[in-house]
Amino acid sequence: LPKLEDDPRLVFGDDDWTPYTHHVQPGTPILPAYGLEQYGVPVVRRNADAWRQFDVTGLVGTDYSGSVAETGTDLPLDESLVETYTAALKEKGSWLDDDDCSGRLVYINGRFVPSLSKTSDICQNLSGDEIVDESLIEKLNRLPDGFTDRLAADVPSGPTDFLTSLKKLSCPDHNVGEPTSQFAINNQQGTASFVALNSVRAGSVAYVNVPAETAETKPVIIVNAVTADGGLENGEEGQGVSMHPRTCVVAGDNSMLSLINAAVDLDDVDGDHFNAKLINGVTQIYVGGGAKVNHSYLDESGGVVTGGVEMASSEEEENTVSQREIESKRKALKNSYFEMIDVHVTGNDGTYEGSILGVGGNGRSRIAVSASLLRPGAHAAINGFILSGGAQRTDMRTNIHHIGQATTSKQAQKNMIGGRATSTFKGRIRVEQSAQQTNSEQLARTILMSDKARVFVVPSLEIIADDVECTHGATVSDLSEEELFYLRSRGLDRSAARNILMYGFVDEIASGVHESMQGGKDDPKSLRNRIISRLQNMVPRGEKILLGDEFQSS
Repeated sequence: LPKLEDDPRLVFGDDDWTPYTHHVQPGTPILPAYGLEQYGVPVVRRNADAWRQFDVTGLVGTDYSGSVAETGTDLPLDESLVETYTAALKEKGSWLDDDDCSGRLVYINGRFVPSLSKTSDICQNLSGDEIVDESLIEKLNRLPDGFTDRLAADVPSGPTDFLTSLKKLSCPDHNVGEPTSQFAINNQQGTASFVALNSVRAGSVAYVNVPAETAETKPVIIVNAVTADGGLENGEEGQGVSMHPRTCVVAGDNSMLSLINAAVDLDDVDGDHFNAKLINGVTQIYVGGGAKVNHSYLDESGGVVTGGVEMASSEEEENTVSQREIESKRKALKNSYFEMIDVHVTGNDGTYEGSILGVGGNGRSRIAVSASLLRPGAHAAINGFILSGGAQRTDMRTNIHHIGQATTSKQAQKNMIGGRATSTFKGRIRVEQSAQQTNSEQLARTILMSDKARVFVVPSLEIIADDVECTHGATVSDLSEEELFYLRSRGLDRSAARNILMYGFVDEIASGVHESMQGGKDDPKSLRNRIISRLQNMVPRGEKILLGDEFQSS
């Protein structure tokens, strides 16, 4: 555990001396962030920057103490269950046949299911004693938010020097410093404690290792499916269950990989045997030199939110149960869904492209993405979409860290918030002094479908280098009345016009999902039609409080 001590007091002339210091006054106690004294990493705190606007009270007030029986062992299924679960996954759009994929790893409630999976030389499940490779263990032990100081690759700095320490980047005047300092904690995603918990509790690892000079033409799909009871056997009344899926992907130099992560419900989320679930997933991706990884991430778990919760009591029909009451009793509101995607581009000209869609109905959802561009020419494209409705609390955090020279990134984030949901997006881009000739773009766009919904959008740039091209921006609006009028003037009714605009808003992100997951245009189970079904559920009902014609969708 870190010692509670003040920063060292350096004198002018020391290599690390800087005038930008802060010290605790004599006699003043040193107060660490919550969790540092007990665990060495900060834990959830309601007023911390990393957790502001999130439903921390609901998270810590829900019992997730149960564990899935026999975690870390394979889950055997008889033939009838294999057929039932295969049909269910196909119905959910989260299945690829053997001929359509290079590998398929299926987990139910965190346990690996061999009878539903297709393993290969590049794609396998590892449990316990099977994890013996030292380089893999080093990767799995890595913590985000700077709590693993050693960079995943050496960063060239000058003709012969290399940078290896995260806390000393842009030293001495602009380095972040120790991850336990308040300055560093204020800019963290708050995921280190959950990754550490995952490392302790994960029973197995979905391991994808693509050798150098190998181009996989077919995708690898990893499915994390959950049942209503979460696999909890003989739990106490009111007890929930936690599960910790783990994925590690290594793409060798000049390799190519299409990776698909899917999170789905296997049965009725509001079934009779429901247990509250904490799903704490971690995905680590290492991209070698000249390698290209295309990553599609889909969260459709937690069922579907209740529509029309934004209506006031006076707008609802008499002698009917209000939509708000129906939503308040929806069982999946007790679920918390966390995912940490940690990407390291460790070779020259490596590329990571991610399309991340969070459209599930869990009460609390938080997706954090971190991309470290360590070598010259590295590139990251991160496109995300968050759909929130009902009484959901959703959170999307991204951190793109430019460390190597001439690195590039492009980010498009879209959010659609309706009902009485609250959503937060915080996108951070940091360009270190070593990352000259960086080119970075970031744009976050949000549509508020209801005046009862709330969104907090915080794009941020931290630029230390002086030879860069960086842009960022954010917009918040409703569907444009002018665009609706244009479509209606072409013969479409208001409902069809609204649906076209809503899906057109999403399509830029959804079209980046691997083509094998798209499905046919007329297929009701296609990704497009599944999203449209959820979007139609978000259409506002009743009268809006805001007045005016422009930016109104009802």
